Amino acid sequence: MRRSRITAYVTSLLLAAGFALTGAATAQASQTAAATGYVALGDSYSSGVGSGSYISSSGDCKRSTKAYPYLWAAAHSPSSFGFTACSGARTGDVVANQLGPLSSSTGLVSLSVGGNDAGFSDVMTTCVLQSESNCLARIATAKAYVDSTLPGKLDTVYSAISAKASSAHVVVLGYPRFYQLNGNCVAGLSETERSAINGAADYLDSAIAKRAANHGFTFGDVRGTFTGHEICSAASWLNSVNWLNIGESYHPTASGQSGGYLPAFTSGV
Repeated sequence: MRRSRITAYVTSLLLAAGFALTGAATAQASQTAAATGYVALGDSYSSGVGSGSYISSSGDCKRSTKAYPYLWAAAHSPSSFGFTACSGARTGDVVANQLGPLSSSTGLVSLSVGGNDAGFSDVMTTCVLQSESNCLARIATAKAYVDSTLPGKLDTVYSAISAKASSAHVVVLGYPRFYQLNGNCVAGLSETERSAINGAADYLDSAIAKRAANHGFTFGDVRGTFTGHEICSAASWLNSVNWLNIGESYHPTASGQSGGYLPAFTSGV
């Protein structure tokens, strides 16, 4: 009995020390990243569409002070902060228009891209306005694109980032599942459509994570942080369809940026 108590006590001390070291390592990583330049690239999920508080000078890119890159920079005060993420951006737009702030002194880069290339907007438009069969067919087309074409486009973006910022730690953020199945939604899409849309998000995230890993980048998976906060949940962090401002539909709210994206990014830094 005494040996068991001693063993349990020692084990608890080792676990406590392990948690403390993990926390210290995370804090040290954030401090290291803050000491260098930080550049935030990508599409509307990184610019902050749907969260409000848009920076007037960003125009149609709709960069928000509620977006996770802005929140992280405000909390960690990096030596420089380049925020070029833009609403509607595809992989080619990132390469052509967003890489200017990258340099050899850039220590941290965040990025979300690929959803627009795969036809995210058209998928949701089809599913909301057309039949279930058309919705499922459009999702199948998007998944085929993710298989055949998207990996090469992601490789081009990732290689371009590495070429301009060879010392940077790059965190690639994925996309959340949109719907809580069997949730509070009683109208709109069918459960079959909602499940298929969630499956498409998983499919896209898997492809992005694989390409990111092949380039030595960190993948920030937001599906865990958004669990319980999807559309049809009691506390959604995603805008549902908004007929008055259609561009904000199916994008994270301010809570989705601070509670969903920011923790996923921070854990990957």
